[in-house]
Amino acid sequence: MTLPLSFNPRVSNDLKGIFAFYEQESGIHLAEEFQTESISCLDQILANPQRFHFFANDLRRANLKRFPYHFLYRIESIAVRILVIRHHHRNPDFGTNRQ
Repeated sequence: MTLPLSFNPRVSNDLKGIFAFYEQESGIHLAEEFQTESISCLDQILANPQRFHFFANDLRRANLKRFPYHFLYRIESIAVRILVIRHHHRNPDFGTNRQ
């Protein structure tokens, strides 16, 4: 049985901010590539949530392939909870306290 994805409400703003950055810096094409890769990563998490390694405690980390971002998520009994998408090197504590 596949668990559904659930999202911390702030993930939407995280994604919008990153998309806007790429759109402003390099144009809509790169921003759309970021969006496509983010969706692909979420599909991979959904298909096999245990595939990705532990980041800390019960949090797992799924890296985007081309972009320097990753999702942190938790496998719960009723859903896979996406907590944050964040940059690999900026603000290392960003989003780790989200539920």
